[in-house]
Amino acid sequence: MDGAAHAGVAAVTRVIGRLLVAALLVAVAWGLGLVWFAAGVPRVGPNPADPVANRATDAIVVLTGGSNRLGTGLELLAAGRARKLFVSGVYDGVDVQELLKLSRRAPTEMECCIALGYSADSTIGNAYETADWMRDQGFRSLRVVTANYHIRRSLLELGMAMPEVELVPHPVVAPTVHLADWWKWPGTANLLVNEYNKLLLAYGRYLIYLAVER
Repeated sequence: MDGAAHAGVAAVTRVIGRLLVAALLVAVAWGLGLVWFAAGVPRVGPNPADPVANRATDAIVVLTGGSNRLGTGLELLAAGRARKLFVSGVYDGVDVQELLKLSRRAPTEMECCIALGYSADSTIGNAYETADWMRDQGFRSLRVVTANYHIRRSLLELGMAMPEVELVPHPVVAPTVHLADWWKWPGTANLLVNEYNKLLLAYGRYLIYLAVER
């Protein structure tokens, strides 16, 4: 092998080595971020004795898609924690009475104070659907009811869609999500990895949002 060929091989080897090191650093950073994310998922719901976490808001939003979310939202509404409840991401054809029956509540008990949104099919869609409803109502504060592993991304998306609204998190602990030793539970591990990756994408959108807003 002549000198030029040897130099070319050496250059390619260096580039490959640097790419491997960069890939390793990205993988380590991603893994550490996943651990940070999993550790930050709330293990319990809001403390009933905490006046800040449990203060009244103008409205409550329930982001559909998980266990116990709707029931929690209805309980909060019945307790007088907000004037209205908005349920985002409802299937077409489902009405308020049907939702109340599914949650084992009398259909006429709170029907007047509940509104449904049918257009959202993602968390981003939830955010903009809810923002439109909040502006129509003239509301300025909102309690966000969703699963504990979903709360961080939900707040981020909602904050971008309606920065003028005060958001109060109300995480619902999902009984099927095993946060203790989560890596030992394939279903939970897969759920957290997917949610973490979606959160990273949301943070990317948030950085773009900040740049545009400036």
